[in-house]
Amino acid sequence: MLIVLAVLALAGAVFVVRGPLFMAAPACLAVRWDGCLSTENGVVLMTLIGVPVAGLVAWALARHRRAAGVASAWRVSLAEVGMVYGTVPWLWMTLMPGSGAGVVPGRVSLVPLRDLVTMGPLGIGGNLLVFAALGFFAPVRFAALASVARVFALGAGCSVLVETAQYVFQLDRVSSVDDVLLNATGAALAALASRRLWRTTTELPANKPHPVSAG
Repeated sequence: MLIVLAVLALAGAVFVVRGPLFMAAPACLAVRWDGCLSTENGVVLMTLIGVPVAGLVAWALARHRRAAGVASAWRVSLAEVGMVYGTVPWLWMTLMPGSGAGVVPGRVSLVPLRDLVTMGPLGIGGNLLVFAALGFFAPVRFAALASVARVFALGAGCSVLVETAQYVFQLDRVSSVDDVLLNATGAALAALASRRLWRTTTELPANKPHPVSAG
């Protein structure tokens, strides 16, 4: 049921943004950097095209784990592929250099909530989604992260690294504390959405017998 809902949501999102995606299609199909992976529309298009490949990778991992007798092979494999494939495209777009990259010095905004006014709904929504996949799947894969507070801290830490990279490499972007807050909040909200799937216990391999107590 979750897979069906995810497919429907993906199809709806593609329909809404079909215009910009089709604009990037010629450059991406021609395997040209300019106009494809150097644009946000191109990255989104290539991410959608690569979904079947990600599915095959998850299937291969799950099959290998099932052959090795690992419990919850599908859940673990989908979580691994999901948190990587759902995060890398957002990081790519976040670290995409602006027109003044290498020339304009790094800019920092450390006053909380000041930049939210100028972000607008699209900017706020995008920042919430940067580490949403990581927040959703990480506690599913790792029992040690089965906590909203820990996922929030993970999202904040990853966001700090991204903002630092934007400043150090002079990507013509503003390194803002509000970006960190939104990124971490998006990860935490996504973790809440996957709470019923969390790995709260250490699982034994499927073919490993339980120890029998003496007496």
